[in-house]
Amino acid sequence: MKVTVHRRAHFNAAHRLYRPDWTFEKNEDIFGKCNNPNFHGHNYELIASVTGEIDPETGYVIDVKILKDLIKSEVEDAFDHKNLNVEVPEFKDLNPTAENIAVIIYNKLKAKLESKFQLEITLYETPRNFVTYSGK
Repeated sequence: MKVTVHRRAHFNAAHRLYRPDWTFEKNEDIFGKCNNPNFHGHNYELIASVTGEIDPETGYVIDVKILKDLIKSEVEDAFDHKNLNVEVPEFKDLNPTAENIAVIIYNKLKAKLESKFQLEITLYETPRNFVTYSGK
């Protein structure tokens, strides 16, 4: 029997959506206000969902403290109150869209989880705009 455990987290970060190989006008057409050269910020909400079998000894799929600590070290410490374009190496050459941020978070957490677990990331950029990624 598979069960999914969810852990919610939060981080604040600034970014700019743009491609340096495009003109300012093309970036403005595609990314609009998100192309602000002075950056802009979001209060991101993250839900990390881990699916697996219930351990018969503990009754857990995964100890939520382990998941909490992984999110803190791999996501919150790395992204919170940072300029994603400038301060986070993963976005040096990658546009920090919500989609790309979710994939990066997935890759960082998946690398630290036992392979028996399935992972899905849900990332809210705003209360109405969010993405999900499960490695597919």
